[in-house]
Amino acid sequence: MVSRLNPDFCASSPIRMLNPKPWTMVYCFIFTSSICNQGHEIAITLGIRTSLMTKRIIIVGGGYVGVQLAKALDGKAEVTLIEPRSHFVHAPAMIRSVVDPQVLDQGLIPYDDLLKNGQVMRARAKSINAAGVTLEDGTEVLGDYIVVATGSDNAMPFKPATDSIKAFRADSARINAMLEAAQSVAIVGAGAVGTELAGEIAHFMPDKKVTLISSEPSLFPTMPSKLGTALQGKLNDAGVTTIFGARAENLESLTEPYAGELQLSNGDRIAADLIFPAIGSRAVSSILETLPGITKGAANRVKTDPWLRPSDLPNVFAAGDVAEAGDAMTIVAVSRQTPWLEKMLTSLIDGKKVEDVAKYKPWDKAPFLVPLGPQKGNSYLVLFTAGDKITRLMKGKDLFVTKYRKMLNRT
Repeated sequence: MVSRLNPDFCASSPIRMLNPKPWTMVYCFIFTSSICNQGHEIAITLGIRTSLMTKRIIIVGGGYVGVQLAKALDGKAEVTLIEPRSHFVHAPAMIRSVVDPQVLDQGLIPYDDLLKNGQVMRARAKSINAAGVTLEDGTEVLGDYIVVATGSDNAMPFKPATDSIKAFRADSARINAMLEAAQSVAIVGAGAVGTELAGEIAHFMPDKKVTLISSEPSLFPTMPSKLGTALQGKLNDAGVTTIFGARAENLESLTEPYAGELQLSNGDRIAADLIFPAIGSRAVSSILETLPGITKGAANRVKTDPWLRPSDLPNVFAAGDVAEAGDAMTIVAVSRQTPWLEKMLTSLIDGKKVEDVAKYKPWDKAPFLVPLGPQKGNSYLVLFTAGDKITRLMKGKDLFVTKYRKMLNRT
């Protein structure tokens, strides 16, 4: 049998026909270099076995957790990232692009170069079971472990309304033109998105009359009071009017800006050339709803067990904004989950059980950075609250654009 094999089989068809992954080729080269002309048949057998033993990990959703986890596991397993959009949408850059359209292209980053060994499938997942994921076109993608990281929705122009990046570019240009023409702007919702937007408009378009409206008693009431007080003072100094403890009772749209008049619960009426709804994100969790044992939490999130499992299926995990695991719906808060997931999945690949891995521990209170344009802002950094300089250096100046372009192998 051995005498019939091509002595140079490492560069010939028997291995290539198997369509091995890169790690299979590495094993073949190692063994053939040491037993060349003595045991090619053994080398081929080892190559096949290595490929068959490789674990398949499917990640549904190419947001912050999905991208980082896929890249971290690329090479450790056969990774498939399922994402319907052609570009990663970097949310903080979308807020600034409302006032500075040149930022848009930097914050929309193609997935093409993300993975060296695995694949990014541009498709929308329809359903999940223990064996894998079914796509909208009926294609079945088989996997040993599945991570659902479908993220959350927000109003335009902070996140796209559809899967089309071309349409999102057009929507962003249209909304920027509406803002340029407006003299008065009302922002309904004073979470991170609404507050940052108010600061961006005040910095880049100081001639606009900006009103920030919140039903909460103050800015970020669950954070140390120093943070909200400092941010409110800077917004007021920049000419932004802040209204607290009042709810907009007649919002005409929750999904995109419009011109109109707001009726507030305190009796005030505010007319604005442009009204931005920014009342918070809601998790995109519909794909998980049919799994056995699912329990919904706040903001459409799905509750998980201490190992980030949202259902009775032991090989399905949920992470990021879609998972109610104890972390807030912010980029920094959910980023804690990625290294834990990488460690846990690597342990499963090595043959351990989920319960052998230490339980996930969420932040007690995650760091929280709120720039008000590229120069000012405040940040809660666990041990202290930082001001303009640190906030500018950490986030305001670059908005983490360079970090995420590098992560997706784009410079």
